[in-house]
Amino acid sequence: MKAGIVSWGAYIPKYRIRTEDIAATWGDDPARIVDIYLVYEKSVEGYDEDAVTIATEAARRALRRGAVDPKRIGAVYSGTESKPYAVKPISSILIDALGLANNVFAVDMEFACKAASDGIVAIAGLVESGRVEYGLAVGTDTSQGEPGEHLDYSASSGGVAYVIGRDGVAAEFETIYTYNSDTPDFWRREGSPYPMHGEGFTGEPAYFRHVVGAAKGLMERHGYKVSDFAYAVFHQPNGRFPMRAASMLGFPPDKVKPGIVVTHIGNTYNASALMGLARVLEQAKPGDKILLVTFGSGAGSNAFVLNVTDAVLERQKADVPKVDEMIADKIYIDYAMYLKNRKMVKLFE
Repeated sequence: MKAGIVSWGAYIPKYRIRTEDIAATWGDDPARIVDIYLVYEKSVEGYDEDAVTIATEAARRALRRGAVDPKRIGAVYSGTESKPYAVKPISSILIDALGLANNVFAVDMEFACKAASDGIVAIAGLVESGRVEYGLAVGTDTSQGEPGEHLDYSASSGGVAYVIGRDGVAAEFETIYTYNSDTPDFWRREGSPYPMHGEGFTGEPAYFRHVVGAAKGLMERHGYKVSDFAYAVFHQPNGRFPMRAASMLGFPPDKVKPGIVVTHIGNTYNASALMGLARVLEQAKPGDKILLVTFGSGAGSNAFVLNVTDAVLERQKADVPKVDEMIADKIYIDYAMYLKNRKMVKLFE
């Protein structure tokens, strides 16, 4: 069997802030802002949470769901845009936090919101080469957004972890296709607290060119049709972009909406598309085929075709929080608490 997803786990912080409350704070029309982004509320990390704690919990759940012995993990790759340390890897912390062996490949990936899916590609190669038995890929972010700027309405927090292997596969990787270019749609310079948008580069030249380009390239190369797929999951910077990409590719809304999470938790960056995939895996049936397309600014996309196997039924029954349960389990906070939790205001002790 080819490499595939053996197990998965996700973590969404309980705290939420409504988009309309952010808009009201900055004097914007709440109805207009919600209509622009189609994000009704977003998840916010707790004051004592960061990308590492989020990654750790998501990974623990992935290992528990698949009953995978941590000592059998031979590689751990993390993808994030919001490392708590400028120079210190997340992957090495996960080794000890999860009780992994020390002779594992430990790598922090960087390619904006696509980095975690690059980790999946790398681990799939290690598994299929026989170099490792299982690998762990984690996408985790407490994504930054300057107060009052566009990202303030969508940048959120969350993490997803995937155990990749060849034994006990719940969703097999049938094929992978990538599409990349130098498109400066989004960046953050060293020392800058918040990222910048390339404005006119953000939509057509970046997101749609790469997401649609990766999906089309994959489908044309391998002869896939829209009708072949039960689900399609796309990177979700807001609620409008993935639905428009689906329309451009000819996918009907009913194949895309099951994987949409951004409307209720915002853009979790490296966990964005992968969180949507986790939600789909929690309802998919054996024999279903899934199209997954990730995106990272700068810019690039990875497109995956996954075949769901019988093993997914056992994973779905595991005593691990499901994405929908975490979406529903929430505590609303106001903008002042939001600024405190995101360390945007200094607390004096």
